[in-house]
Amino acid sequence: MIIVSRFWTNLFSFGKANAITIYPFIFLKSTFFKQKEDLIRHERIHLRQALELGILFFYLWYLTEFAIHFIQLRDFDKAYLRISFEREAYDKEREPDYLSKRKIWAFWRYL
Repeated sequence: MIIVSRFWTNLFSFGKANAITIYPFIFLKSTFFKQKEDLIRHERIHLRQALELGILFFYLWYLTEFAIHFIQLRDFDKAYLRISFEREAYDKEREPDYLSKRKIWAFWRYL
């Protein structure tokens, strides 16, 4: 399900993200982003990751990875881009059939 809500994207990304996934929803900053197939695919990859790990554990792992990278790098954007879940999603967001052929726990290769 896709919902347009500037509030949630701003709250969870400090205004930096155009979309954010909070299972089972994908929140978009504006309706303009509904047309961005790569962005929607990126967020759907996160939905799959969350299902694989269990929703709560996915978000705990996500935040832990971010915190570790942030402490190491002292840079929000760089820390975000080092998260294994984000690395997989960015790497595969341009592949239309990726989710149909994706192997379970594919993010593991990006650790």
